[in-house]
Amino acid sequence: MSFQSVGRFGPVFETCRYGASKLAFRGPKRSLKNEYVAFLGGTETYGKYVEHPYPQRVEAATGLSCVNLGWPNAGIDVMLNDPGFARIASGARLTVLQVPCAANLSNSFYKVHPRRNDRFLKARDPLKKFYPTVDFTEFHFTRHMLARLRDLSCGPFLEVQAELAALWVTGMKRLICNIESPVLLLWFSDRSPDQHCDDPDLRYEPALVSRNMLDAVEKDVAGLVEFNMGGAMRSMDPDFELAEKVLSRFDRQLMRDVPGQMAHDSAAEALIPAMAGLLDP
Repeated sequence: MSFQSVGRFGPVFETCRYGASKLAFRGPKRSLKNEYVAFLGGTETYGKYVEHPYPQRVEAATGLSCVNLGWPNAGIDVMLNDPGFARIASGARLTVLQVPCAANLSNSFYKVHPRRNDRFLKARDPLKKFYPTVDFTEFHFTRHMLARLRDLSCGPFLEVQAELAALWVTGMKRLICNIESPVLLLWFSDRSPDQHCDDPDLRYEPALVSRNMLDAVEKDVAGLVEFNMGGAMRSMDPDFELAEKVLSRFDRQLMRDVPGQMAHDSAAEALIPAMAGLLDP
């Protein structure tokens, strides 16, 4: 694994910026003057712990210029609020949008960080009334908070989940509408959209997204590629032993929880036929 250095948040890869976006995306930088395919998504698209994330694998296999707009833990909020996502995607021949989770959305129950959407900022009054004995200052991440609330009382949790589902559909429709190029959805997960839809655990990304939610936006997109990587494809990097030596204990655990290089390679293989059908029908 050839990363430049190890920082506070793990391996440091080459980053770059595009246009008016305030975010630093995964490099190497690609020209926006020629034809390209845009890849929007979260941690998997960024490829935090792999040397060659799937957009790079698609580029190597097809010769297409692939612009990686992945952002770690990105939810719909950051994609809608940062001007770079829709603007750059609109200039592409095709946009591949990794299905984002529903937990990382600000809503009437809680607020998330505007850029690091997995960061829980504060509980709003309706959530405090649902859970009057909970000290919300102990939570830093949305999934940790939601998992605890689900375990404490399922009824209120279902109300929160229902609002998140509705906001997710509305946000996805708005995001897709803002992108002027055809949008191909990518389901990059360890589960199918029909399983573990009510579990906010990191293992079941995209958290709290169900088949019904995907069906609600299906007519707005050019297609959907479902890639179920299977647990065996996590952290299968040939240099994992090296990474074990240089990464912190926290990062080693995170690395085990995200797709490894083999999963990224397989995701690219799954995408290429669908992309070809849209780019050269």
